[in-house]
Amino acid sequence: MKDFFEGVKLLGQGLKRVGTHPKRLFLGLIPAFLSLVLFTILFAVLIIFLGDIIDVATWYARDWSSALRGTVEVLTGVAILGIAGLLAILSYTAVTLAIGDPFYEAIAESIEDELGGVPDEVNTPFFAAMMRSLRDSGRLILTTLVIAIPLFVVGLIPVIGQVVGPVLGALVGGWFLSVEVTGVAFYRRGLGLKERRRLLRTQRKTAIGFGVAIFLCFLIPLGGVLIMPAAVAGGTLLTRKVFGLPIN
Repeated sequence: MKDFFEGVKLLGQGLKRVGTHPKRLFLGLIPAFLSLVLFTILFAVLIIFLGDIIDVATWYARDWSSALRGTVEVLTGVAILGIAGLLAILSYTAVTLAIGDPFYEAIAESIEDELGGVPDEVNTPFFAAMMRSLRDSGRLILTTLVIAIPLFVVGLIPVIGQVVGPVLGALVGGWFLSVEVTGVAFYRRGLGLKERRRLLRTQRKTAIGFGVAIFLCFLIPLGGVLIMPAAVAGGTLLTRKVFGLPIN
């Protein structure tokens, strides 16, 4: 648990580093706000068609009693919204990082320069860096979709599913959020998604604690917008920790 809360602490340190520098905060809020508008529209569309989706998903219960069918439909709706929320959080992060790549690169660079810089930094052309970021984000989202299927099934289990499902979702989501928000700092070192995952596993508990803290902040209204700059800053600190570099 000590390592887990060390990760939570990294998000707090990231928040401090952007909160005391208005320029960093402003740079980080622009892409986060644009992504919020996009995902608000998408989630509104889901709510509008949720009834139709539930009808299709519970086709097997059409001949059941109204009470039992109603219970199944409610549980299915909760599961659908839960998985959609998990996917939205991870997709939101990926889209925001893609939109704001130059903004978050500037934040990460300024923080690392304060802490002594990056040994053997690799400078990647803007277009190549953006394409790499989009490709890696797409791979992460696809992996999340695969993992979301068993989480969806767990969420359908009465009572147990409504407790275990959110906890598993937070832990899984936390890991993937850590992988995503450390991308900017890893790219500066010339390392892609495969190397990022491998190296973050050496600090798995810290990475999960950091990611779960971000995940929970995203559940707060407008939390995603406000926490994204701090998440990137904290991800930069986590990356330095992985490489044994000073973070204070």
